[in-house]
Amino acid sequence: MTQNEITAPVSALDETGWPMNFGWARSPWFFYDPAQLWAPRRKISESDRYIIFSPTHLIILEIFDDGCLGYTGISVISLKDKKRSSHIYLRPFSLGVFDMPPGSEAGSIRVERKKSRLDFVVMEKDVRIIKADFPKFGHHRSLRGELVLSGPAGAESLVTHSPWRREKSAFRYSRRSPWYTAEGVVQFGSSELVFTRGNAWGIFDWNRGVRPHTDVRYWAAACGLIDGRQLGFSVGYGSADSAQGTENAFFVDGKLHKLDQVTFHINPADWLLPWHFTSNDNRLEMTFTPHQERVERNRILVYSLARRQVCGFFSGRVILDDGFQMEFQNITGFAEYRKTRF
Repeated sequence: MTQNEITAPVSALDETGWPMNFGWARSPWFFYDPAQLWAPRRKISESDRYIIFSPTHLIILEIFDDGCLGYTGISVISLKDKKRSSHIYLRPFSLGVFDMPPGSEAGSIRVERKKSRLDFVVMEKDVRIIKADFPKFGHHRSLRGELVLSGPAGAESLVTHSPWRREKSAFRYSRRSPWYTAEGVVQFGSSELVFTRGNAWGIFDWNRGVRPHTDVRYWAAACGLIDGRQLGFSVGYGSADSAQGTENAFFVDGKLHKLDQVTFHINPADWLLPWHFTSNDNRLEMTFTPHQERVERNRILVYSLARRQVCGFFSGRVILDDGFQMEFQNITGFAEYRKTRF
């Protein structure tokens, strides 16, 4: 399949607020201004999410505004046992209340509720600071901490701008960057979770757009060290039309290696059995060994959101753009299935 790589700045919207210039890029070349959109606020979807992990823990931090439903959440998952804890704050009819920036390279988000606070701050050179303060996180514990994320010099991202086949007004503009190193300390109850450079990693998942009536999405990402080199990936597919730019790429020391279509092979009877990933260009063979699963369902009137999130370890081989075959074993990552309906 021929994909359309965007290599210079273009607008994601035409003069009437309808999406155009679909494809993929190595940088956020698409200019996007939500004020130009024709769509009502209830259909505009925005999300910023970080998945951060060390050898012992994985933390998911997310701020999500889907118009009808807003969502702020943190999950702390132990990779040594089956323990996990989540703090979820739902905001019905959020309609832009989180004031999320239109771009992924600048701006900050702060969500406060009572005495709790979650901050996402973008600094110069794509350094990102995450601050969390939740006096009552769950099970009579608190969660407080600060994490600093930084990427390799000259790192590339997988940026996609995709339409929907049957709903010409809907689109998703996304950026995935699975190559951050993480540093910092999170105080979780009586435990201190320490993240150190070279031993802790971060994945950035950013999305803006106008959602369709129904959206189904599979996505997986991971990051780690293989023979002294940083390896990361972001792969996924769903109901969006990926003909001009798939959501699939591997990264070595921040350099992007583009793949075509990737398929997730999941046992429908038990999602904790190993998953298998293949690509139509025969460049990827990968196995995902799940560690534990988290299931979430939310509904407000005729709007519903369902997610299955699984963390675990990825092993396999990938053929890079230069033909070199890179093998990897047990790098930590995350996979999910998400369905929204309105």
